Amino acid sequence: MKLLFICGKNRLRSPTAEAVFSEYAGLEVDSAGVDREAETPLSPEAIQWADLILVMEKSHRSKLSRNFQPWLKQKRVICLDIPDEYAYLEPALVELLKRKVLPLLGTFH
Repeated sequence: MKLLFICGKNRLRSPTAEAVFSEYAGLEVDSAGVDREAETPLSPEAIQWADLILVMEKSHRSKLSRNFQPWLKQKRVICLDIPDEYAYLEPALVELLKRKVLPLLGTFH
């Protein structure tokens, strides 16, 4: 299964998610940002690659829909509702990501 994690700048939350879930067997993971100044800007290719797209906030889903609508057909996008208040690989963020993402994975296998 291919997971794409999206946040704004691709500096803290989505790279943390990529690092955490890349350790899991059977998962391929990538991350990107929807803002212009993102470390890794979101691309149509990344969207097409993904089986499941996970955004950190509703605003990210809005930008995704607004800027990438042609590539979102047949794609499942889930909002994790994780606010931008964590550092990269912060234990509380890692725990929150696992709590929110792991239950979703069982529904897609």
